[in-house]
Amino acid sequence: MTSLPQSSSVLEAHPEGVAPGVAVSSPSFSPLYQQIKTLILKSLQAGEWRPGEAIPSEIDLAARFKVSQGTVRKAIDELAAENLLMRRQGKGTFVATHAEERVQYRFLRLTPNQSASGQPEVAKRVFLDCKRMPAPADVALALNLPAGATVVEVRRILSFAGRPVILDDIWLPGHLFEGLTAERLSEYKGPMYGLFESEFGVRMIRAEEKLRAVVADESVAPLLGVKSGTALLSVERLSRTYGDQPVELRRGLYRTDDYYYRNELS
Repeated sequence: MTSLPQSSSVLEAHPEGVAPGVAVSSPSFSPLYQQIKTLILKSLQAGEWRPGEAIPSEIDLAARFKVSQGTVRKAIDELAAENLLMRRQGKGTFVATHAEERVQYRFLRLTPNQSASGQPEVAKRVFLDCKRMPAPADVALALNLPAGATVVEVRRILSFAGRPVILDDIWLPGHLFEGLTAERLSEYKGPMYGLFESEFGVRMIRAEEKLRAVVADESVAPLLGVKSGTALLSVERLSRTYGDQPVELRRGLYRTDDYYYRNELS
């Protein structure tokens, strides 16, 4: 199959320049490739293509949406830049998965002071607790849940080079994570987000964080192997899935004596 010529694009089939299936509520439309990006996102959200699976070729998608191959390519380029799709040379484009080595630590920005690569070390996980409970008011608000809704609370320690470095408290909507236990978390060999993706159908696609400086209190200090009053970095992360739905609230306490928090700004 060859790519459709520009004269056969949706711009001609639809004079307003609106792709089929995209609702328009005002005279100010988004660019055509953004509309195609929205349609691809809807297919991802609906589970038409599962994590790790190949999506149709650019030519096939161009025929499906009645647009040029270049328009599809531009939409896919943006989705790949957002780590929702992954291009593999000579193989095609695949739905990104947290099981992929290069993205499984995508949200972990802690880097050893002496790291030459800037890549996070492999972490050893110890799960201290995993229980179902009514959501505290602030957690319910952050996760957009009704007051008193059930959440799963997970507490874990991440150690690097044999030293505890991160203490995480994590809250997840209970209705999305039925059957999640500490044993299940401990037995899973891949990243935790990989478990959420493969066994619960919940994919974290973006996150926002708040950082502040705190000190270790008497309940936290022994868990991180520091003295009470030691300076720590507090990182609160709200992770979202498709449709901007919040699906995880995580509050982490980070030791930064041998590590720093790395970010890239553009």
